[in-house]
Amino acid sequence: MNALALGRVGIWAGEMDRYPALALRQAAAAIEDLGYPALWFPETTGREAMAQAALLLSATRQTVIATGTASIYARDAVSAAAAQRTLAEAFPGRFLLGLGVSHPALVTDVRGHRFGPPVATMRAYLDAMEAAPFGPPAAPGAPRVLAALGPKMLQLAAERACGAHPLGMPVEHTRRARSLLGPQALLAVTQLVVLDSSRARAAELARAHAAAALPNRLALLRDLGFDDAESLDGRLVDALVATGGAEDIARRVELHLDAGADHVSLHVLTATPDEPPWRQWQELAAQLL
Repeated sequence: MNALALGRVGIWAGEMDRYPALALRQAAAAIEDLGYPALWFPETTGREAMAQAALLLSATRQTVIATGTASIYARDAVSAAAAQRTLAEAFPGRFLLGLGVSHPALVTDVRGHRFGPPVATMRAYLDAMEAAPFGPPAAPGAPRVLAALGPKMLQLAAERACGAHPLGMPVEHTRRARSLLGPQALLAVTQLVVLDSSRARAAELARAHAAAALPNRLALLRDLGFDDAESLDGRLVDALVATGGAEDIARRVELHLDAGADHVSLHVLTATPDEPPWRQWQELAAQLL
C-alpha cells in the first residue's frame, strides 16, 4: 500500500474548477480544519492539475492532496514525472498522483490527441514516467494510483502503482476491485452523495448525476448484476448515489470499507455547484470523523 496518511474518509471536490482562486484556497483550508485528512480533485477542462495541486498544498498544512484523475493526455510522461517529484519534494508525504486516461471526447475534441487503447496507453505512459530523468535532488517516495474501473486497468494498478481509485461505483464494484487488486494495494473509492432534507430534490439530483455517470459504466454495471442498467431504476440510482442524512452516508461508507476499500472520498452533489457545500462537509465531518 502507500505511506500517505489518507485516513478512512476524505473529500472529493469535483466542482473546484468553478471556484475563484480565493474561494479555492478557503475551501481547502476549511476541509482541513474540519479534520478531513485527504482532498481529491479531478482534471477535465479547468485548471491544470499539477498547478492546482500546488495551490491546494500551499493552502493547507497537513492534508494529503490527490489528483483523482490527472489526464495522461494533458502532459507528457517526463513532465508528469518531474511535476510529481517536484511536489513530493516540496511537500513530503502530502501529494498523491492519481492518473487516468480521461474520456475520448475530452482527449480528441478538446485536446486534439488520438485516444489510444486505455490499458496499453497507460502502461506505456508509466514506462516513460519511470524512465524520466530528474535533475534536482531525489524526492522522497512519490506514490501514484490509477483511476480504474475495468478489470484490466485494476490489474495494471496492482502491478504498476500503489493501487486504484474507482470513481462513482457501487459497493459491489468495491468488493470486486479488492479481489482483483489483492490484499496489499490501496483501494481508494469515491462515493457520490446528496444530503438534502427534501427527498424529492435529493432523488432528482441523484438521478441526474447517475445518468451522467452511466455511459462509461454500463457494461460494468450489467456485469455487477444491474441487468437493466439503461432504465436507471431506483435500485441503480441508489447504488451509484448515496442520499439521506449524514448517518445514511456513514452507513454507505462502512459498506465500502467492509467490501475492501481502504479509503472513501465523498463527492457532495448540490444544486448550486458554483458554491462550496460548507454545510454538508460539516455535517459529514461531525458524523464520520
